[in-house]
Amino acid sequence: MCAAISFDKSSWPLMRRFSASESTQHKRRMSDVLEHNSHFGPPLTTLYFGLSVSIVEKRTALIAIAIHDSIYLVDFAVKEIPLANVGHLEHDPIADAVVQQIKTYEAENFIKFIGAGLPSTLHNLSPTLCSRLWLDVDVIPIVMRADGGIDTSGFWEEKGVDEQADSMVRKCIMHFGPNQVPLLQVGRKGRVETDASFRAHLTTLHNYKTTCGEPTWNAMMHYAENLRANKIKIAFFSSTPQGGGVALMRHALVRLSRHTGVDLRWYVPKPRAGVFRITKNMHNILQGVAPPDQWVSDDEKATAAEWTISNAKRYWLSEGGPLRPVEEGGAHLVVVDDPQMPGLIPFIKKLTPNRPVIFRSHIQIRSDLCDTPGTPQADVWAFLWKNIQHADMFVSHPNPDFVPENIPRNKVAYMPATTDWLDGLNKPLSRWDVGYYGHMYNMKCHEQRMTELAWPARKYIVQVARFDPSKGVPTVIDAYAEFRRLCERDGILDVPQLCMQVNPKSSPGKSMLTIWVAVETDALVVYDRALEKLENEYPHLVDDCSIMRLEHHDQLLNTLIAKAHVVLQLSIREGFEVKVSEALHAGRPVIATRAGGIPLQVKDGINGFLVEPGDSKAVARHLLRLFTDDELHLKMSHEARVGVSDEVGTVGNALSWYFLGTRWSEVAVSGGLHADGQWVNDRAREAAGYPYKEGENRLPREFTLNKKYRWLS
Repeated sequence: MCAAISFDKSSWPLMRRFSASESTQHKRRMSDVLEHNSHFGPPLTTLYFGLSVSIVEKRTALIAIAIHDSIYLVDFAVKEIPLANVGHLEHDPIADAVVQQIKTYEAENFIKFIGAGLPSTLHNLSPTLCSRLWLDVDVIPIVMRADGGIDTSGFWEEKGVDEQADSMVRKCIMHFGPNQVPLLQVGRKGRVETDASFRAHLTTLHNYKTTCGEPTWNAMMHYAENLRANKIKIAFFSSTPQGGGVALMRHALVRLSRHTGVDLRWYVPKPRAGVFRITKNMHNILQGVAPPDQWVSDDEKATAAEWTISNAKRYWLSEGGPLRPVEEGGAHLVVVDDPQMPGLIPFIKKLTPNRPVIFRSHIQIRSDLCDTPGTPQADVWAFLWKNIQHADMFVSHPNPDFVPENIPRNKVAYMPATTDWLDGLNKPLSRWDVGYYGHMYNMKCHEQRMTELAWPARKYIVQVARFDPSKGVPTVIDAYAEFRRLCERDGILDVPQLCMQVNPKSSPGKSMLTIWVAVETDALVVYDRALEKLENEYPHLVDDCSIMRLEHHDQLLNTLIAKAHVVLQLSIREGFEVKVSEALHAGRPVIATRAGGIPLQVKDGINGFLVEPGDSKAVARHLLRLFTDDELHLKMSHEARVGVSDEVGTVGNALSWYFLGTRWSEVAVSGGLHADGQWVNDRAREAAGYPYKEGENRLPREFTLNKKYRWLS
């Protein structure tokens, strides 16, 4: 490392280029992997880097980049950058130079950078640097105060710019866990501190503007300005900060709200052993996927209720907590997510009767069974409804069959599940990064002695889902086996031009199937049954099926979906599956079941196909078409990519919640806000003066117009 640099005009530092270089023979071998274009990409060495800047003349900056392998400094460079129009989004010379340097270093040395540390001064000087590191180079930028938030008596300024960069990368590494993803942070009072305690600056407000249409953006900003002006606070409560679609939505909503300046916060309880199993059983019973003789005992219900109230009293009702009265700094609007903590609702209403509380239901509730006396569903729903009935609004996925009969219509509103087009699950990945994550997947397969994927030499089908009883995993396996039988019947042995590429490690004419599953309470049982089914019923397909249980990694899932030829979602029960939205957004045709909210997402025969739950033969026939008809696949891919509605993105989600925050703060509980079975997004757009126009992408509304069960007014 070079000596400390003084940055006054009389002491101009020498520039320094990167000096580390990879073995020539290693480069040759890795280049061969790229040229042969198989098995995703070559193995890449993972590194981190730190940045710092100093202005040496009015229009010149010195940028230092220090590279670490998480233990030692392995390389560094100091570069002079002329500044022109610095601070403008249209021209950011610092971001241009850093991004180019990092891309070049990766390509020349077969490197994959994971994270970058930089001081807040550099973040302010180069406003697009962080978002470009995330979106262009797939690097997580961690922004930190140079002094660490304490008085260091100018010690930071005494360091040379290279020493500062080295300090930044060492601090950056501390934010990452063993899986090379930022550590999840839950702060005081159970507040979820998204994006590494708000230090990972992944996006800008302008980035989000590019993800939606102008009417959606203008309407969202209209309500954001209202909430800011009136200092309205919104608090969300859910059972866990990770692991499912609810958590992903809340991370994204908090991230965007920090850009818009809306005071929106998210809280989770302190976990307790055994409680999650109880709430998961309730979840499975309501969906109708639990064993028919499974019930939740009174003691279990009492345990779950006591857990909720103890967290509320200890954390959220304490001084400065979100459940304190509004005049004492509490939230103006409270949202309770899902059925894990319904006891929070009457607790809040008893303390502050005039504070609006919304219950957000994220699952497919079997309302037909809930409305049938004597069923486990009716028993669980009666327990939940005793608490939920005190909420001022019941927000459901847009399917009336998810709404039990005893909920008054004037309380029911509809809102789809959403995903974030800028997060690791959805952002475009370069070929370099696709190769890295594909290789990561294959290495995990190798460790578990599971079949690896050979993309792009072979196409593959994918279903991305939890190993959950509701996800239709057995149907996936049966459908793939039937598809292979049809290929054999039709004499399809070697058809690389249509659907498959020959892989020398397996027979010609075979595509590959991969199922990704997250670690869940029920995952082991479903996983074991899936492998047993495959090995016992279809042993000839074992070598072509990659069935993996993996810890969640956004970009890895992004890669598996984006490079699949066809995406499956064969759930037997479903709320509103965001994986379908993500697959369509990536331009992948989807074959899915007519379960829950999925028919709102897939346009049958246009961007995919719909089948009845469990109909593996129909799935196989559609697979055959999509793997033997290039024109059909191309057309469906295009329709999938261009047909996604703003409603299922983060901006559309924020629009709905900002509207509810604005309206409930205006009318208060005394005046009421009657939902009357309407879509929140529709009311939000209309009230802001931006109603939907003909031809604009929108989820079909006809599914919510008819309800086969009697509504109570």
